[in-house]
Amino acid sequence: MTAASKKLVVCGGTGFLGSRICRAGASRGWDVTSLSRSGNPNWSAITSSSTAPSWSIKVDWAKGDMMDPNSYSHHLTGATAVIHSMGILLEADYKGVVQGRESPISGLRRAFSANKKGAATNPLDKDVGQGFPRLRPGEPDAQLTYELMNRDTALALALASSKARVKTFGYVSAVGGAPILPHRYITTKREAEALIAERFPDMRAVFFRPPFLYDNSRAFTLPMAAGAGVAAGINGLLGGIFTSIGGAAVAKPLKADVVADAVVEALEEEGVKGPVEPAEIERLAEKAWRRGML
Repeated sequence: MTAASKKLVVCGGTGFLGSRICRAGASRGWDVTSLSRSGNPNWSAITSSSTAPSWSIKVDWAKGDMMDPNSYSHHLTGATAVIHSMGILLEADYKGVVQGRESPISGLRRAFSANKKGAATNPLDKDVGQGFPRLRPGEPDAQLTYELMNRDTALALALASSKARVKTFGYVSAVGGAPILPHRYITTKREAEALIAERFPDMRAVFFRPPFLYDNSRAFTLPMAAGAGVAAGINGLLGGIFTSIGGAAVAKPLKADVVADAVVEALEEEGVKGPVEPAEIERLAEKAWRRGML
């Protein structure tokens, strides 16, 4: 199959990493479709300019609600690969504490609770006729939880992709959590990985586990990346003793473009499947760079 005949669907394609995956796919000659609620990106939010880059005309910026598979399932027809590149880093109650809108005690108690509900309906429910179940928040206040956004939207997308006979499914996970994040942030991602691998053996599943991402277009990520880089260096010198408790906070940060290039390279490599850790991400990105130099 030639690159020109390959179709890539990026769910969350207007996001920080998703938009760069679209760029990487388009530069490799893929037919790229981005799915997001807005359709067109807000370029000033994800790049250093409010003007659309030249490569963006090669991407179909389509609208699709990840809570409603029926709104995007038709875009999966004929896709070679589909990737889920969306989720939430902080839940609403935790954001409320950080932004001073909620009591620290009540907000943090909710944020760091051991369990929260995901979708009110089973995202893997196949007994719905020709359509798919719409995902509705299971929490009483309709909160968008890690369970719903990081896990259930990915499972619903995997189901729709399987029905569309997509051969390769990618999921942007994470190398680990962080001390400042609720543990459920990473456990819901691992649950998504396990369920996708178990329930959809017909698809080659690739789980990307990047560390903290940075880019010059997001100035606030630079000092955070520098701090994570120092922590990663110290952790390495100490034999990785802080890896289990530090998670992404002690992992070497990577530039978002590097991860995006690695994602597309992995989607093209039939032998890549399962978890892809940071070292493998760097290897794939370097391979993609060398390919581009030829």
